[in-house]
Amino acid sequence: MAKFELKLPKMGESVAEATITSWLKEVGDTIEADEAVFEIATDKVDSEVPSEVDGVLVEKLFDVDDVVQVGQTIAVIETDGNDTGATEESKAEPVVSEVISEAVAEVAQTVVAAKETTSPIVNSGDRFYSPLVRNIAKQEGISQTELDAITGSGKDGRVTKNDILSYIETRGSQPAQVTAPIQETPKVSPTQVKTTDKKSETTPVVASGEDEIIEMTRMGKLIAHHMVESVQTSAHVQSFIEADVTKIWNWRSKVKDEFKKREGENLTFTPIFMEAVAKALRDFPMMNISLQGDTIIKKKHINLGMAAALPDGNLIVPVIKDADQLNLVGMTKKVNDLAGRARDNKLKPDDISGGTYTVTNVGTFGSIMGTPIINQPQVGILALGAIRKVPAVVETAEGDFIGIRYRMFMSHSYDHRVVNGALGGQFVKAVKDYLEAWDSDREI
Repeated sequence: MAKFELKLPKMGESVAEATITSWLKEVGDTIEADEAVFEIATDKVDSEVPSEVDGVLVEKLFDVDDVVQVGQTIAVIETDGNDTGATEESKAEPVVSEVISEAVAEVAQTVVAAKETTSPIVNSGDRFYSPLVRNIAKQEGISQTELDAITGSGKDGRVTKNDILSYIETRGSQPAQVTAPIQETPKVSPTQVKTTDKKSETTPVVASGEDEIIEMTRMGKLIAHHMVESVQTSAHVQSFIEADVTKIWNWRSKVKDEFKKREGENLTFTPIFMEAVAKALRDFPMMNISLQGDTIIKKKHINLGMAAALPDGNLIVPVIKDADQLNLVGMTKKVNDLAGRARDNKLKPDDISGGTYTVTNVGTFGSIMGTPIINQPQVGILALGAIRKVPAVVETAEGDFIGIRYRMFMSHSYDHRVVNGALGGQFVKAVKDYLEAWDSDREI
């Protein structure tokens, strides 16, 4: 018999870790190749992780709510073949023994006594501890109270390996006292001391007996963090423009039924707008960039993010890869596919990674315009307002007259650190020009 290590797969650009949300298989269960073993959640999407082999699940190395890194072994599956690599258990032992020898050799006996009496470490509220941190805490006899008091330097205040090792060094420098269980107060640095200044205290929210207390969902918390981080990162500025889309409105009304009959797809306005944005990005490549520190990265591919609503009301941004290479039929099929899978919660990590520019349709909710927040690390996002039938001045060779037209506002938010007002305005003007120059006799 052989053992196969099921690892957390690469899930797209910028995704380095995921949280295990549920196990679909238990130890002893038979698993077939491509059968889902567990579910994960990242800051972008939820997904299932399938097995690559047939076999029997013999070991689960992580629990629900554990945070794991891309490439880490999550489970061990026994198969009918040669060994495919050492198990996580054999890899973890040297790490733990190294921590013991380097960090607290002088208090080894204290550690042994503490390990026997310290309760297992668990996640506390919204605070997650990685399996490595848990193992170190267990080996060093660190109690739950002590671990909860450590100030984390990781993402969202998470306690990292370096944080707990630093705490061990400080803790180990004090005279060793064996107690069961250990209840000592952790020593903290001046930067970790909480101030009692009234200005820094957060005023608690007081709810009356008739108020409803609603806990934010995991995705809601991630979106909130992402939005605040974007505003703190980019210097947001907006340009607004109004486009006459009467030609597009009339053309779509004329061809949509035949298109549906021929392609089996609904022809909405979204792929038409996406086509115009992709053309404008090709004209203005400095809108298709990202900023890392003081370095500008000019993207080779035009990958359009398309904000889509989820059943719970949250938004997700699936990505149309190489959007400028698609014809209108291809664009329509891609838009419908991503939107449908977003509604059904069937998007994969790769579907929402790699975007270089984002479009959001606030008109879906009746808004005529909006000021969207940039989807980092991109530098621009375009909001499409509702299409309205309004009286407007129509300019012709014979003179101006008032007519009934279909018009819409577009709101362009861009990062003023690298995109000046001229470029931001010229780009959205190019989108308007492409829409207004629509060929009413275009075949599809």
